[in-house]
Amino acid sequence: MSGFVVNVIGVDADHRLLRGLGDIRELSPGFAYDIAVESRAALFAARHIAGDAPWDINLVSTENRRKKLLVADMDSTIINVECLDELADMAGLKPQIAAITERAMRGELVFEAALQERVGMLKGLHLSALEKTYAERVRLNPGAKNLLATMRAHGAHTVLVSGGFGFFTSRVAALAGFHEHYGNSLIDDGAALTGEVAMPILGREAKVETMERTARRLGISHAEVLAVGDGANDLGMIRLAGLGVAYHAKPVVAEAAGAAINHNTLEALLYLQGYSDAEIARE
Repeated sequence: MSGFVVNVIGVDADHRLLRGLGDIRELSPGFAYDIAVESRAALFAARHIAGDAPWDINLVSTENRRKKLLVADMDSTIINVECLDELADMAGLKPQIAAITERAMRGELVFEAALQERVGMLKGLHLSALEKTYAERVRLNPGAKNLLATMRAHGAHTVLVSGGFGFFTSRVAALAGFHEHYGNSLIDDGAALTGEVAMPILGREAKVETMERTARRLGISHAEVLAVGDGANDLGMIRLAGLGVAYHAKPVVAEAAGAAINHNTLEALLYLQGYSDAEIARE
């Protein structure tokens, strides 16, 4: 199966257990490896060897492996929370709104309608709640800065695209190191939220359009794009990208993605592209 490797990432990943599957290249000692394979059967063999070990094992093409464009979801991907759910907590409505969020991320609801319903429930929430939510609740997921710094150092363009809100994407993009960011706009009256979202809503199709528009501008193909996300509204861009990654994702996303990271940090996206420890920019 020329042109493919089985990529293995995980604590105590022992390359000695993987001998016989193919030639092994060490990306990170005792942690990340590439195995040159002859057939897809090696993927299932590696997963069988891993058993219940917390390893992420994926089949990855070596063609155009190091991507020139990263398009990333924000909530529960680059950051640790769903910002809308945390805003809801400020309003005392988290259980009700989080339940809708969960269904939308599983693909059980139309994203745009679900977003409007949730924002509508926040009518009257003082604008100070946005800054309070960002300061107290929003944190970058482990590996985010290293992922961005490494890809940028190797010439990649980086875009944060979210079904969440520009108030948060602007701050998260600056903190993590993205070149660009896109999100929805909450409407306010100068003091509080009106319960409305500016149109058009940035949902699943808009994420795809953002990816395609940026790729065209850069003069690159879909094969040179890495797209990562966790929810159903990320499925379009994940399926279209040369490397589509489900990151600690909902089952519907993990099943449809070309690769899945369920156990490791965002640095795993670098190992998927064949970067070694010596090439990773770490703080």
